[in-house]
Amino acid sequence: MSNCDSNWQIVSASVRGRSHEKSDLPCQDAYCYKRLSDDILIVAVADGAGSARLSEIGSRVAVQTAVNTLAQTIIHPSSELEEIDWKERLTDTLSAAKMAIEVEAAVQEVEIRELATTLILTLATSDFVAVAQVGDGAAVVEDKQGKIEAITQPEQGEYLNETKFLIGLDAVETAQINVWQGEPAHLAVFSDGLQMLALKMPEGTPHKPFFSPLFQFISTVTDETDAQEQLESFLRSPRVTQRTDDDLTLILASL
Repeated sequence: MSNCDSNWQIVSASVRGRSHEKSDLPCQDAYCYKRLSDDILIVAVADGAGSARLSEIGSRVAVQTAVNTLAQTIIHPSSELEEIDWKERLTDTLSAAKMAIEVEAAVQEVEIRELATTLILTLATSDFVAVAQVGDGAAVVEDKQGKIEAITQPEQGEYLNETKFLIGLDAVETAQINVWQGEPAHLAVFSDGLQMLALKMPEGTPHKPFFSPLFQFISTVTDETDAQEQLESFLRSPRVTQRTDDDLTLILASL
């Protein structure tokens, strides 16, 4: 992850869920982010399938490939980003992440389904936020006027409590790709372990009492290491763990 100076303030945390602690399984979530300039931030969050034996590897490969691939296509951060066809650019990036998982499956000598994972990829600037998503979790933005809205929503699979995965046959072609136009003040990207607390379901709208304190928190951070510890403590708190036993990942950003 990049640690260069930036106007983007970021705090991130990923913790193992209670169910995985009891079963002595690894955290299957992964995240990655990169600041390309004062104005440009790329964030990715992935949630490995609970039924997939090596999904923690799949989620890690997905986020790292997605962030690095997208970053490499933005050669001149000062160029006119709004002129880019983001649907095409993000679709190509998802394809690259899927291909990387296929290669990793071959290296591991396992079926690709053993590395099944969701993926949320976000590019945020001072003028817009572009997001591509396969599966559950969501990306939420607050603008300069204090309006909080979801850019994406959790994607359900064919059956109840089933989600979509990047390795699916048409996962890339049917991915959610949205471009939110406005001036972002805060951004949150999170895995599905938090969506019952963070979103009003089934409509998928943000629960303001959940986000407002978190966005206030990220706005006042002075020490990122200390802030990460505080965010991890929040994710492990009874307020959260009494509502979910899944792995939890949350990235907060403030501009």
